[in-house]
Amino acid sequence: MPNETKERAWIERLRSFDACTISDAQDRLKLRGVVSGLTQHSGDGRIAGTVITVQLGTGEPAPERRRHLCAAAIEAADECTVIVIEQRTGIEAGCWGGLLTLAARAKKVAGVVAEGLVRDVDEARAAEFPIFARGLTARTARGRIIEKATGVPVIIGDVEVEQGDFVVGDRSGVAFIRAADLEPVLAAAQAIAEREAAMARALRSGAPVSDVLDGTYERMLES
Repeated sequence: MPNETKERAWIERLRSFDACTISDAQDRLKLRGVVSGLTQHSGDGRIAGTVITVQLGTGEPAPERRRHLCAAAIEAADECTVIVIEQRTGIEAGCWGGLLTLAARAKKVAGVVAEGLVRDVDEARAAEFPIFARGLTARTARGRIIEKATGVPVIIGDVEVEQGDFVVGDRSGVAFIRAADLEPVLAAAQAIAEREAAMARALRSGAPVSDVLDGTYERMLES
């Protein structure tokens, strides 16, 4: 398959697993990537896609970067991408807002994950656009923070995320997956999902919970 077609197929598979299953798969493989505490403030359901990174900070923007923050990321994005923003300055300012939501919606961007605060969340909810963020604010970024770079490594929670990595998010949390690890993570997630589906069927059929959730369940992530 061409790379783009293969990537889209991977994302479709990734969308079939929730963040908990991906987290379990990463535990089985002894990989890191889960970030907790990023609340889904708008949009319903799961998001998944490849990552486009944005790093925000303070100072004077370079002449070639005198544009609205995150604009370049939106222009590069499509329905298979999630924009991931780092805003760790400690300054209370929105790193995403209503006009950006409108522009991202027009590009069919899969969603936004922000290590920082966002604003205009009512507009995002009305647009049914998925945003995961550390919190909310009404304060503008103008005069407070700037875009440092797009496409560079960023820190989300305690996880380093690179452009081209993969991400899945739902109301339980957000899990990042390095591109090189995606295939083994998907394989492990499939095995775990099948095992848990069989256990769910057994419980629905009336099997005692102590039989279904026996000692092998506790060791399920070891192999």
